[in-house]
Amino acid sequence: MKYLDSFVNRWIFRVSSHWLVATATFLTLAQCVLAFFYQGPDSVLWEWLGWICLWSAGVFGMLPILTFRKYGGVPQGESYIRTTRLVTRGIYAIVRHPQNGTSWILINLGIFLIIRHWSSYLLGGTSMILVYLDTYLADQRCIRKFGENYRAYMARVPRINFLYGILKLIRQRWTNTKS
Repeated sequence: MKYLDSFVNRWIFRVSSHWLVATATFLTLAQCVLAFFYQGPDSVLWEWLGWICLWSAGVFGMLPILTFRKYGGVPQGESYIRTTRLVTRGIYAIVRHPQNGTSWILINLGIFLIIRHWSSYLLGGTSMILVYLDTYLADQRCIRKFGENYRAYMARVPRINFLYGILKLIRQRWTNTKS
């Protein structure tokens, strides 16, 4: 992981976040359009896994809106992303980037599990890589906004791996109840 962080630090910070997101959006939309024209070979298991990913993406996409509104100190009438406080509760206790990381990756994964076509793997895989790289830039923006508190948060909560985040949270709560 350290090697990946080092590579990303050298390369990604030279690229605009807008470019990454715009390209990833185009690739994801192309993958969605492909899904209308191509249905993969019948496999109930893969389709169910794909739909589970898509529904999970919806959860990871919606929860930040509610969480920021409740805990983020968002001024009245402002967008939910205009937080004034670092939010580390709710979905943000599991992953740092639930919307523009975990959710987006789950959308791409869900689509290519459902249609299983080489072009979907190419489009979705590239989109997932770009989205993941953008999370590094998002972390840098949050460090500038929230300082050392965000660095400490980064050490506790995974970037997008919600399964690891859930396990860490369970282990932490279990340890706290034993104390």
